[in-house]
Amino acid sequence: MKLTHRAVAEKDIPAISSWAKNQEELYYFFPRAIYPLTPEQLSEAIAQRNNSTVVELEGQPVAFANFYKWEKGGTCSIGNVIVSPEARNQGVARFLMEQMCSIAFHEHKASEVTVSCFNSNTAGLLLYPKLGFHPFATEERQDKAGNRVALIHMRLSGQ
Repeated sequence: MKLTHRAVAEKDIPAISSWAKNQEELYYFFPRAIYPLTPEQLSEAIAQRNNSTVVELEGQPVAFANFYKWEKGGTCSIGNVIVSPEARNQGVARFLMEQMCSIAFHEHKASEVTVSCFNSNTAGLLLYPKLGFHPFATEERQDKAGNRVALIHMRLSGQ
């Protein structure tokens, strides 16, 4: 499986917008969005963020992420992480996160990279520690149904 990465293009937005198959998946990917995610909502988020990145498999976009915070020599925070349903459990998320960390450390000279993950997002909670991320804070939030959830903040220090 040959994965590549590149900057997001306008043509990718409709596909990425369709990847969250239910409200819960959208909440993990983009908590402020309203389900179903529209290309307009995603485009608006991309305009406010940096390094919006797509992973491709055989020329097709299969994963997406960006930075919602980026500081030269400081912290880069990864957000809007999602993998297309067809490409899940194949190492695509690992590749995406490795690319985002590389961009943070090499382009932004970040001292650390952070990512946040809701307590019910098992895939994220299992993946991020394998990549070297360690929890450093927990924040109480409410999901769209008003239930208490925990947002776990994790960091990876620069190499």
